[in-house]
Amino acid sequence: MNSPFLETSRLILRPLANEDFSSLHAVLSKEKVMYAWEHGFSETESTDFLRNMCKRYQTDGYAYFAAVEKSSSSFIGVIGLLREEIEGETCIGIGYILDDTFWGKGYALEGAKACLSYAFSKLHAHRVIADIRPENAASRRVAERLGMKAEGVFDKFYYGKHMPHIIYAAYPPTTTGDNGNAS
Repeated sequence: MNSPFLETSRLILRPLANEDFSSLHAVLSKEKVMYAWEHGFSETESTDFLRNMCKRYQTDGYAYFAAVEKSSSSFIGVIGLLREEIEGETCIGIGYILDDTFWGKGYALEGAKACLSYAFSKLHAHRVIADIRPENAASRRVAERLGMKAEGVFDKFYYGKHMPHIIYAAYPPTTTGDNGNAS
């Protein structure tokens, strides 16, 4: 098993490995989980997803990570950061795809908070986005609980169709210096 990239009180976020394929595919193949994509992933799509994440670890130093519940060592999905191109701008995006058996337990928020903190403190991001389908109420709630604000709409072209996404954004926390001004 790969070493942890980030840890929270209940989760280990670690790089995906080839050994994770069956657990990853079990999550990505569920139409219920992947409803925002409008289809569950085939084995080929899950393989491509895994390869893409492993490549991104090498090129970017981060990507979606395996989210493992500490108490049970269960693979519960993926949570992480992705370098994205949105309307010609390179952004750091945050995302989470969890097995539906782990929905509603706060894991997406917990893992995403750790990733957001990492993006600001280690990557020195000036902005982190989440691009979320308007009908994906659960993911929108997570973004809002992270303190992200809707800033606009962006159409992604996927599987031959335009899919609108709301762009949520978070900015680094400001600190106050001795003079009382934000620095």
